[in-house]
Amino acid sequence: MVQLFYSLKSDRRVLNLPHPYQWFSKITIIGRIGKRLRLTIQLPAVPIASFAVAGMLLGVRYLGVLQPLELVAFDYMWRRCTRGALLALPLAHGRRRQQQPDSRMLLVEITEADIGYLQQWPPTDESLAQVLKILQRHQPKVIGLDIVRDIPSPPGYGQLLAELGKQNTIAIATIGNDLTDRVPPPPSVPAERIGFNDIPLDPDSTVRRHLMFGSDGTTTFTSLSLQLALFYLQDLGISPRVTTDNHLQLGEVVFAKLEPHDGGYQNIDARGYQILLSYRSPSRVARKISLTQVLNGEFDPLWVKGKIVLIGATAPSLKDLFLTPYSVTASGHGKMPGVVLHAQMTSQILSAVLDGEPLFWFWSEGVEMLWIFVWALLGGAVAWRCHHPLTLGAGAIASLGVLGALCYAIFLQKGWVPVAAPSLAFMMTGSAIVLRQMQQAWQQHQMMMKLLGQQISPEIASALWQGRDRLLKEGRLPWQMVTATVLFTDLKGYSSVAEGRSPLQIIAWLNEYQSAMTEIVLGHHGIVKDFTGDGMRAVFGVPVPRTTAAEIAADAENAVNCALAMGERLAQLNQKWQREGLPAVQMRVGIFTGPVAVGSLGSKHRLEYGVIGDSVNIAARLESYDKHRHQGICRVLIGKETLVHLGGKFSAESWGSLTLKGKQQQVEVFSISGKL
Repeated sequence: MVQLFYSLKSDRRVLNLPHPYQWFSKITIIGRIGKRLRLTIQLPAVPIASFAVAGMLLGVRYLGVLQPLELVAFDYMWRRCTRGALLALPLAHGRRRQQQPDSRMLLVEITEADIGYLQQWPPTDESLAQVLKILQRHQPKVIGLDIVRDIPSPPGYGQLLAELGKQNTIAIATIGNDLTDRVPPPPSVPAERIGFNDIPLDPDSTVRRHLMFGSDGTTTFTSLSLQLALFYLQDLGISPRVTTDNHLQLGEVVFAKLEPHDGGYQNIDARGYQILLSYRSPSRVARKISLTQVLNGEFDPLWVKGKIVLIGATAPSLKDLFLTPYSVTASGHGKMPGVVLHAQMTSQILSAVLDGEPLFWFWSEGVEMLWIFVWALLGGAVAWRCHHPLTLGAGAIASLGVLGALCYAIFLQKGWVPVAAPSLAFMMTGSAIVLRQMQQAWQQHQMMMKLLGQQISPEIASALWQGRDRLLKEGRLPWQMVTATVLFTDLKGYSSVAEGRSPLQIIAWLNEYQSAMTEIVLGHHGIVKDFTGDGMRAVFGVPVPRTTAAEIAADAENAVNCALAMGERLAQLNQKWQREGLPAVQMRVGIFTGPVAVGSLGSKHRLEYGVIGDSVNIAARLESYDKHRHQGICRVLIGKETLVHLGGKFSAESWGSLTLKGKQQQVEVFSISGKL
């Protein structure tokens, strides 16, 4: 419920309005409007906590704080996807087929062995010209040279320029960050056959993006991978187009530009025209042969004919290596050479256009916000519903497992949706609700202790606390009928003690006496209802209702044992007091077992735990009956209704059926002198 409490100078009203989240716990907001109007609003805790947590996480996420976690999740899902973890899903089968080497490409790599064969690095212009000439002899579709040749490396410079001048050869340049690290292309190669080989790095130096177009501020450049793909596709009648929203389109496929806040990204340099890179394979993107094999003619000409041939260095000593999502695997694919990355990028374009391989897609920011809020709400709901730690833990693990499975299933469909943000939202909202429930439990505990006092045994307190949800209702203990045993005590000789002493001395004496008696009541599983100066009222069998005859009998036996123990303790106190010059006192105890009503009694300004019923009155009358008929230090009178539950364990003397003060019906009374 939403409750609006407002009070004017002389008018108090309560408006109860229905609320769709009435099953949630509440958060109270208190405010004051003007001088006289006081506003208290009780709002549902789970939605409020969800909004607060989701809002905070969205702000933190926008600043890029969660990006490293999202990238870790991305890499993990990509590795799982590449390994074909869920082979039952259609796309997993597609990914498994996609992991095969791209038959449209041939990779000519320069290994450490090739450098040893050439006896130098970089290779001479003559060596590169010879490689290009051999490959051209076998009619490749296009050749891409991922080796910088901005200055001559004699001998053979003229031969190399002649080979680079052929219409199906693509050379490279480097845009760099500024003019100081820019590397120009070989001279005399036209711009339409130049591709840059710059590779964008994420903040953790990992390659997850594919830069298709770049700019130095004045000129737009095309990447090596896109140049190779466009050259291959043009013979198939596929040429690039620009959509109405300025996206690149090849055939029926639109390569949507990666925005700064797409997927898990929040803090990247999205300059130029980028897409998310879809790796074909962690190692074998295409068939590989070495530079030495080309020079020696040790390859099948069909591997070259009609193919995209990419030439570049893979030797680790050249340090043209990059981290990828595969680099953290235990089996270790390590870093990926730059030329292999360009092959991956080229293959991605061809696979999307010719094979129908989907490109990565992302939700809009509005949908991502809703996604995060929904999981924050679920986290709060799970915490609200699951009170036991094991149930809460199992619910949280199961829910996070469902979240991970959903994100992975979407990832298999090439959708990258937030994983870390909703996971944190789920856990943080759940934690907030758990803390809220702990606070409420503490408040309920304080309320219960205020209602019952602190004079209850640990066993009763534990049982009461376990059933607090049933017992506590709107800040009150609801009234209920129970069968209990009521015990009243009073002292004979109290006036002699009080005579001639100051009130402070009397209070000190009473505190010593009542403290001793209270310990005995608690030790016998009763509660001390209240004190009446030198008297006490205790109840056995509340507030947790007794449901069996054995439990009711146990309460009656506890009450009688408690009375006998009180007599023994009073004897010890009398000896102490006599040594201190105080007179000895005697005790009267009345005990009766029967039905009583228990619950909160009073107004919202003052509540107490009420125990009401004829059984209470009878116990009080038994204690005060015939005060002069007193033998021994402690007289214990019980009704027959209590005796029937004692099972003959105590020595009982019948006093007959007596008419007690204020009672019309007689009560059969017995005096208890001890145990049998």
